[in-house]
Amino acid sequence: MSALVRSEWTKLFTTKTWLGLLLGACLLAGGFAALFTGLAGQDGEGGPGLPEIGSAQYEELVFSVAANASVFLLILGIIGMTQEYRHRTATPTFLTTPRRGRVITAKVLAYALVAVPMALVVLAVTVVVVLVYAGARGDAPSLAGDNLQTLAASGLVLVVFTVIGVGVGALVRNQVGAIVGALVYLNVIEPIVASIGAISGAYKWLPGGAVQAITSDFEAPDLLEPWQGAVLLLAYGLVAALVGTWLAARRDVV
Repeated sequence: MSALVRSEWTKLFTTKTWLGLLLGACLLAGGFAALFTGLAGQDGEGGPGLPEIGSAQYEELVFSVAANASVFLLILGIIGMTQEYRHRTATPTFLTTPRRGRVITAKVLAYALVAVPMALVVLAVTVVVVLVYAGARGDAPSLAGDNLQTLAASGLVLVVFTVIGVGVGALVRNQVGAIVGALVYLNVIEPIVASIGAISGAYKWLPGGAVQAITSDFEAPDLLEPWQGAVLLLAYGLVAALVGTWLAARRDVV
């Protein structure tokens, strides 16, 4: 298994895709952190805006923005799986290791482990932006207690979404279709579910609802308890990995 994991890392680091996705994740997290800090305390159109700097709600919100970068880690996992089919290397890969379940398991482990340092980098960028900008505005938050818990929750989201990406890639196999479908689901379908009163109760059971439950519940509908959200999100990651492994082991390679 260790040899297969190292092989996946070799495939990953021979291209610069991972670096582009990491930079994108850092820019997104840092950009949102700067935007929320800049707008903190200002009234929005037709009602209150973002919480004021120094408030517990502001700190929870601004430290949770790193979780928004999960879309880039999701794409990383999708690419890690679908590149085998896109570049037609799945056949030699599965001929070298006929037990396909081992290959998919190695991919899940390899990308989950890679996601940990990448998540730490994204979190570090978020923290630096918040401390510098909020400090310049007069009240830099502390890195203790609930703030550390929010950062840890955001890091968990980034890692789990990478694993989900591998599962989605095994399910769809077409790289473009998997990425577009995932983006549409996250940015269109889930917000629609959350905004329609008759079905908004289902949002808390979706991945986005689980993420908000463990990071920040600012302007969110009814959510699960944080520990329940963490269990649900981990369950999504586990199910994605198991379903992806099961499908890859039974489908013909095309």
